Amino acid sequence: MTKLPFSELETAAYCPRKLYYLRGDELEIPAIVAERRQLAFEYDRLLDASDAELADLPLEVPPAQFRANLKRATEFDAWDRLRSPETRAKLVEGKDCRGIVHKVLGGDSPIPSMVFTGTPPETGVWEPQSVRAVAAAKALSWEHERAVEHAFVEYPAHGIVRRLRLSTRRKATYRRVLRTARALDGPPPRLHNRSKCDACEYRAECGVKTRTLRSLLGG
Repeated sequence: MTKLPFSELETAAYCPRKLYYLRGDELEIPAIVAERRQLAFEYDRLLDASDAELADLPLEVPPAQFRANLKRATEFDAWDRLRSPETRAKLVEGKDCRGIVHKVLGGDSPIPSMVFTGTPPETGVWEPQSVRAVAAAKALSWEHERAVEHAFVEYPAHGIVRRLRLSTRRKATYRRVLRTARALDGPPPRLHNRSKCDACEYRAECGVKTRTLRSLLGG
């Protein structure tokens, strides 16, 4: 059975219909994504950087807020491994999925850390990103034949790192998304939550009607 890429599972968790249109497209990684992802490998330098130096970086928060967030991240027991991971950008082959794990933290059992370049929720992580992190953990577990019970999720443009426990609910969501992605052979129904459609690059193909400025203003 074909192993699904982590990225497809993340997209399916966000919107199965988007995955339908995405398959077959060759998408380039925007330069800003690569620049922000690189920040996750420069934490030592960033902790000591001045406000002026931080202001020149592609951060999404002011330097003082970024520094405060990153200092909180140093309280994790795994901080030394997060700032200096055993393995970087590792291609991992699992039973059902495959993809790049941005950081593999060494120890008694491997721990994945996935780097996302957008804005985090106030607490926890977004569901599509949770699904991708669970996929990475399961693939690592399969490859190393060791149990992996948690992962880390990093938002380097904010200096935020969060620990993700592989709970029963998160594993169930991963399995549901995996089934959805595998069964996809035609355009699924459009989402009821149209707020996700506003920034989607497949709006035209999908035919969804997003809210215009006039409608938002009541015109």
